[in-house]
Amino acid sequence: MGVSGAGKSTVAKELAARLGWSFEEGDALHPEANVAKMHGGIPLTDADRQPWLESVAAWIDGQRAKKQPGIITCSALKRAYRRIVIGDRPEVRLVYLRGSRDVMAEHLAKRSGHFMPASLLQSQIDTLEEPGPDEDPLVVDVGPPVDQVAHEVIRQLGASATLPS
Repeated sequence: MGVSGAGKSTVAKELAARLGWSFEEGDALHPEANVAKMHGGIPLTDADRQPWLESVAAWIDGQRAKKQPGIITCSALKRAYRRIVIGDRPEVRLVYLRGSRDVMAEHLAKRSGHFMPASLLQSQIDTLEEPGPDEDPLVVDVGPPVDQVAHEVIRQLGASATLPS
C-alpha cells in the first residue's frame, strides 16, 4: 500500500519474481468509470473505491481458498479501505511503502502510460491515513533502489527466498 508513485507495482513485481508468488496489479481491478475519472484528474470518492476494494479483497480470498501466497497492489490509503481489503484475514500482511512527497513526485515523473496523473499526488497524500501499530504493518522506505526495497520487505516478512548478492 501507499500513495501513487510509491513503487507498489515495481516492488510487487520484484517480490513476486523473487518469491515465486502470484501477483495481481490492483489497478487493473478498477472499474472503467474509476479509470476515466482518474485519467481526467478527478480524485475518486469512497463510493467510487468501494467496488474496487471489494475486487481486491475477492482476489485475496481466491488466493486464500487455493492456499497460495500472493501479492496484490492497492493504495489502501484509509484505515476503512484496509478493513475491507484485510478485514479478518490474519494471514494477510500489509506492506506500507513510505517515502517523501519529493520521492513520490520523482517516481511519477519517470512513469509513462499510467492513468493516474501526477497532479493527483497531493490529493492522495491528503487522504493518506498511515497505518498504525494496531494494523501490524511492515513499513519500508522507498528511497533506496527497488532491489533494496524488495530485500527489506522479504527481510521483514521473514520469508525464505534466494536473494541475489
